[in-house]
Amino acid sequence: MSAQTLDRVLTAYRLGDPAGAHRIFDAAGSKLWPGRWNTADSPMIYTSEHYSTAMLEKLAHGNGHMPPNQHWIEITIPPGVSYEVLSTAHHPGWDAEDCLVAKAYGRAWQQSKLSLLLVVPSVVARMERNVLINGGHPEVGRITHGLHQPIWWDGRLFSGGRCLA
Repeated sequence: MSAQTLDRVLTAYRLGDPAGAHRIFDAAGSKLWPGRWNTADSPMIYTSEHYSTAMLEKLAHGNGHMPPNQHWIEITIPPGVSYEVLSTAHHPGWDAEDCLVAKAYGRAWQQSKLSLLLVVPSVVARMERNVLINGGHPEVGRITHGLHQPIWWDGRLFSGGRCLA
């Protein structure tokens, strides 16, 4: 692992329920329900570089069902914070269904606190990237986010419906 310093503003997106048990910008959910890149003892905040990728990730994890009251936030990450980019070529199996390679890497990254961000590919949209935020890193206070806004899901994503002319 080798940390670099961000040379520009990075924007990321996260979805969640603002009235839920956990805040949208919070790693608590990843502690209770670990994702691809973490274990219960290495919580992190999962975000995406694009709003559409955040929606695809939510769809994939929801198995076609969305929790109620979903909102999105835009996250602003300033220049000067530390980050790492996962080299998939050096970590074969990162995308395996058992998540063992990804979990081991993510856990080591989170616990090392060498960088605030870990940039990884999206399994759902391979050309897109997710940005993992280490909430236990000293730089986390430099990140800001806007007000949450409701998500308007297109019903065709769930019912197989189509537009009729």
